[in-house]
Amino acid sequence: MSAPVPDRSSILIVDDMQENLVALEAVLGPLDQQLVTARSGEEALKAMLRQDFAVVLLDVLMPGMDGFETASNIKRLDQTKDVPIILLTGTDVDADYAYRGYALGAADFLSKPIDPWVLRTKVNVFLDLDRKNRQLAVQAEQLRRLLVAEHSPRGTAGTAGSAAEGPLEGTWTDEAPRRGMGAGRGGAEQLAEISEKLVQIEMMLREREDARSDELSDKIGELERTVRRLGADGTGGAPA
Repeated sequence: MSAPVPDRSSILIVDDMQENLVALEAVLGPLDQQLVTARSGEEALKAMLRQDFAVVLLDVLMPGMDGFETASNIKRLDQTKDVPIILLTGTDVDADYAYRGYALGAADFLSKPIDPWVLRTKVNVFLDLDRKNRQLAVQAEQLRRLLVAEHSPRGTAGTAGSAAEGPLEGTWTDEAPRRGMGAGRGGAEQLAEISEKLVQIEMMLREREDARSDELSDKIGELERTVRRLGADGTGGAPA
């Protein structure tokens, strides 16, 4: 099953100094992703509630809400808690800054001046993870749509055509037995199996920071094979 390639990922850069924002945009420009900037922790939180980000580059030393407080607020919200954070700070800081950052849930910690190659390499790791997670989410949604299209009664949402066109493949009428679902227990058991796999996929996507992409791919593959078995014959059983 093929899925459309997701759009570019978004990167949030947070720093109270305009010159630092310009420098970071220049470093990350070659990655060809959407770059969004914020001059304060408050602006960063508002931006994260408006759209999804693959990673956040967050300056620690900011007036008002500093980087640590901002990171704490990001990790407190359900909508933003799984977004990776890379904390950025100067060289003349307390030795425990890195420990405090990791304790708050930051994914990485870099000291200025920042090596452009190192920063792009670290950001690329999270961009790749974001692309894979969004691709898996698209595939899971396609499977849900496929189940609706295959097993919805004619005339309800998810099917197309009119009564004059006759029964559609993957639908059923009073004259046509349910195709793929089966009239007996086998179809119900397979639908229960599909539902269980969809729940597993959804849970892994919600916990994407801890989930392995290969495990998610395996779940998608299992579900696709189950769907194919459902449509293999008119009894809902496995193909001969």
